[in-house]
Amino acid sequence: MKRLDTQTFTFNEKLTEEQISFFNQNGFLHFKNFIAKDTVQLFLNEFKRIEEQILADGEQKINGVPLKFGKDLDGSPLVQRICFASKFSPILREYIQDPRIQSLTALIGGDARVGEDEKDGLVFNHYVRDKHSKFTSMGWHTDSPRDLFLGQKIHKMLNIGTHLDDCLSRNGGLKVLPGTHTQGVFQTLFRKKQFIDHQPDVNEVGLDIEAGDLTIHDGDLWHRVEASVFEGEQSRRRVMYVPIVTGKYVPKNEHSKTPFYQRLAKYVVK
Repeated sequence: MKRLDTQTFTFNEKLTEEQISFFNQNGFLHFKNFIAKDTVQLFLNEFKRIEEQILADGEQKINGVPLKFGKDLDGSPLVQRICFASKFSPILREYIQDPRIQSLTALIGGDARVGEDEKDGLVFNHYVRDKHSKFTSMGWHTDSPRDLFLGQKIHKMLNIGTHLDDCLSRNGGLKVLPGTHTQGVFQTLFRKKQFIDHQPDVNEVGLDIEAGDLTIHDGDLWHRVEASVFEGEQSRRRVMYVPIVTGKYVPKNEHSKTPFYQRLAKYVVK
């Protein structure tokens, strides 16, 4: 595979032909300054409020999906992965209903829709590297095979990431293998050991991300989140993801069962 130089774009109301072509070839897009810095802070404030509510209520799961807990740098409780976050916040719900977000469904077309109440909904990941933290990285994986664990065939999907902290590639963060979204089902499932393999790949591309950037990656694209080279405050990375999904509408609610693969997650996610 030919090594790809990092390329970024600016989003102006709708996707351009150049952006669509780049995505079709490589399986990802990186938009700079998708949201303003004050909006970044607004979202961080919302997630802090949601975290406090979850801790106060003693929640362990939302719609059957386990939350991930850890401790912050000062030893205080930290919710490091929050799913279905928009159910707690009209502000976050309004954001994922924004026409710009909704317009991204054009990348896979058909019945594509923003999955606010499907899969894990709007997810907030909070990575921090410290002796207290249990969530510093995520091994190589693809997203769409989760359908198999739910007894469904694999459907096309996207993951839309809104980044709330700066994270230059040399410091860790999101790494992708361009073009792997076009591989067959066997390679989508078994090219690497899902979530277990953390080793760098000679063909991987790291993204130089700043707070306010937006990334898109195809659900069949191999990607990972590398641990920060720093410890402490410099290692903090917060990002929220919402899926764009296709196929049968399968919403989750408070009566939903925990999928088998999510029961195993604690053993493979560092």
